[in-house]
This record gives sequence, C-alpha cells and structure tokens, in this order.
Amino acid sequence: MNIYDKAHELAQAIKESTEVADIMAAMKLVEADPASREMLDNFRTSQLELQQRMMEGDMPAPEEMEKMEKLFEVLNLNLGIRRLFEAERRLSGVIEDVNKIIAESLQHLYGPEQA
Repeated sequence: MNIYDKAHELAQAIKESTEVADIMAAMKLVEADPASREMLDNFRTSQLELQQRMMEGDMPAPEEMEKMEKLFEVLNLNLGIRRLFEAERRLSGVIEDVNKIIAESLQHLYGPEQA
C-alpha cells in the first residue's frame, strides 16, 4: 500500500463530498450578490489580519474581538453567507475527524492509549 496514493484518494473523496458541494453552492449564492460578496471579503480580510497579529503575539483588545463577533453575527443574517459558514463548519468537522483518525492510528507509537 502506498500512503501517498491513499492520501490522493482521500483528497479526491473530500473534493467529491457533499460538504464541498455545499460550499460551492453557497459560494455561488454569495457571488451572485455583490453586496454579500463585499461584506464577506471585508470580514475575511479583517479576520486574516487579526489572526496574523495573534500569531505574532499581538493580542487584540477585547473591544476588537467583540467587534468581530458582532460582525460575524450580522453576516449570519445573510442567508447565503450563513449557508457558506455552515457548510465550511461541516467540512472543517470532517477534516478534524480525519486528523483524529490518523493521530489515533499512531498513538501506539507514543505509549499507552489515554482516555
């Protein structure tokens, strides 16, 4: 068995999953509405900047975090964006589950299983 071949099979299965199809459908809804697309783009830009600052050790003020949370809530009022966020969350869950399965398969290398 070639691990890389299996990884490519997994990648293809993820590409063909309902989770990815749902993201693509939601993205079409958002793309069809320029105002929605602009709101989402602005949010993602702000989110990325915030994450980069945090990775550099610059923790944002609580007010800034609250502002981002409120913006997220406002975006969730938009049906297309809410569908996109929900679909992305489901795909993220699948990826987390796959990572957990892989990690658990190697646990025997690092000692007894922990509950």
